[in-house]
Amino acid sequence: MNPLNTVKGTIGAGVALAILIGLVTMGGATWNLASEISLIVWIHVLAGITWIGLLYYFNFVQVPALAEAASDEGGPGGAGITKYVAPRALWWFRWGAVVTWLSGALALIRLGHFDDALVLGLGAADDRGLLIGVGAWLGTIMLFNVWVLIWPNQKKILGMVDASDDEIAKARRVAFLASRTNTLLSIPMLMSMVGYGHGSFII
Repeated sequence: MNPLNTVKGTIGAGVALAILIGLVTMGGATWNLASEISLIVWIHVLAGITWIGLLYYFNFVQVPALAEAASDEGGPGGAGITKYVAPRALWWFRWGAVVTWLSGALALIRLGHFDDALVLGLGAADDRGLLIGVGAWLGTIMLFNVWVLIWPNQKKILGMVDASDDEIAKARRVAFLASRTNTLLSIPMLMSMVGYGHGSFII
């Protein structure tokens, strides 16, 4: 059976290929802390791409497209997106956020930098604690927005929970602003992550 015929098959085959490449490139090396951290960071990056990719999809594609569909008299409307696409995208979006945050926290713990990140590098030997701390705190705010502001309000918008017209209108605004806030925060968050990985953002 062709693994490309299903999403699960595609993901499974991609993971298997990545593990195979990892094992081959390890040569004769034994599994150690650096190997463990590399695996955790790989999971963190993969989940982060899923999360932020969907965040950008919602903000750059879906929201503008639904606005155009709503103003298109006699057009197809956005029912197909809100009924079939949005719930599935939101599932990957919110769980991608959780895996990104948890794997990032685990990587910092295993590296011994969790405390530095928590206090934004105060007392650290270099500015990397500040860089990763800013990134981690922005990611934490974004995770909060996903689960406390975006998802509960999207359930009202999509009709997953009962809500009056006024509640739905308010939910649209709250979810919209939280999503736009996350888009804004993702830009310096990604800069901080890249800067930490390379020792400094500006050399």
